[in-house]
Amino acid sequence: MDEALLRSLTPSVLAILVRRGADFAAAEDAVQDALIEAVRVWPARQPRDPKGWLVTVAWRRFLDATRADAARRRREDLVDEEPAPGPAPAVDDTLQLYFLCAHPSLTPSSAVALTLRAVGGLTTRQIAQAYLVPEATMAQRISRAKRTVSGVQFDRPGDVATVLRVLYLVFNEGYSGDVDLAAEAIRLTRQLAATIDHPEVAGLLALMLLHHARRATRTAADGSLVPLAEQDRIRWDTASIAEGVEILQAALARDRLGEFQAQAAIAALHADAPTAEKTDWVQIVEWYDELARLTDSPVVRLNRAVAIGEADGPRAGLAALAALNDSLPRHAAVAAYLHERDGDLTTAARLYAEAAQKAPNLAERDYLTRQAARLNTGRGR
Repeated sequence: MDEALLRSLTPSVLAILVRRGADFAAAEDAVQDALIEAVRVWPARQPRDPKGWLVTVAWRRFLDATRADAARRRREDLVDEEPAPGPAPAVDDTLQLYFLCAHPSLTPSSAVALTLRAVGGLTTRQIAQAYLVPEATMAQRISRAKRTVSGVQFDRPGDVATVLRVLYLVFNEGYSGDVDLAAEAIRLTRQLAATIDHPEVAGLLALMLLHHARRATRTAADGSLVPLAEQDRIRWDTASIAEGVEILQAALARDRLGEFQAQAAIAALHADAPTAEKTDWVQIVEWYDELARLTDSPVVRLNRAVAIGEADGPRAGLAALAALNDSLPRHAAVAAYLHERDGDLTTAARLYAEAAQKAPNLAERDYLTRQAARLNTGRGR
C-alpha cells in the first residue's frame, strides 16, 4: 500500500469535495471513508487514476450520508447534481485548504491539528500521539475545528502569514510518538511552496531545512542539550544545508524580505561557519537588526543581545540586554552567559541557577543547572 501517495492526494480530494459544495466536516469524513476503502481495495488492484478514484468514492460516500441526514431536503439540489465519474479536475485547491485550516477563528492548537489531519493526511491517533494527549481529546479538538470552518466560503482570500505561522508551530513541536512533526512540517511546507510562489514560503522552507540539518547533534546520547558552539558540525546534514541555502538565495533575490527569510539568513550563517569561532557574528547582528525592524519582537532583541556580545564583546551585549525587560523568557540565561564571558563568575552562577528555575522544559533546566554547578565548583577550588 502506497501510504505516501494516499497522503499526497488527500488534500486535493478534500478540496474538490468542498469546492463542489460539501461542508468541510462532512467532506472530511467522506474522504476518510474513501481512504479506508482504498487501503482495502488498492493492494489487489490500484486504479489507473488514483485521484479520480478517490474523488468518486468520497463523493458517493458524501451523498450517501447526505441522503440519510435529517437535512436531506435542504441538500436535494446538491444530490441531484452528482457529477459523472471521470478524471479528477486539474485545478489544485490545496492552497485554499491550507487557508481554511489556518482560519483566524481557530485557536493555534486547533489550526495545527486540523492542518495535520486535512492537509497532512495523518490519523487522529497519530496526531494525538505526537501531542501526547488522549485520542478522544484530539478527536474532540478536530471535530470542533471542523465545525468552526464548515460555514466558511471556500473561495475567500486567505492569509499566507497565518498559514506559515501554523506550519512553524508544527515544526517547533519536533518529535513525539510515531510521527516526526518536524519532518512532516517540512513536507507540508514543500507542498505549499509548490502551490504558491511566495518568498516567505520559500524562507520558511529554507529555515526549516537549515535547523533540521543540525537535529542529530542537538542532544547527547543521554538526552542532555548540546549548545550550538559545542555541536559536532561534521554530523550536520550538508545536503539539507545546501538545499536550504539555495532556496534562501532565490527568495532573497526577489527583494521582498520577510521575517522567515531573515531568520533563515541567520541560520545559514551559523551553518556556513566551519567552527563556532569562525561564525560571522557581525553579519548575524545585521540580520537581527533587519529582523527586529520587521517584527519589533523583544525575543528577537534578546537574541540580538547575544549576537552583539559575540561580535563586540560581552559588555556590549550586556548593554543591549539592559534595554530589555528582565521578565522575558530566557533573559536570565542570556545574562548569565554574557556575565560569564565578561569574567563575573559569581553573578553568572547565580543567574544560571535563576534561569534553571524558569526553564520551560526538563532538558534546558538540567543544562542550566549544570552550568551553575560548574561555575560554583570552579570558584570553590
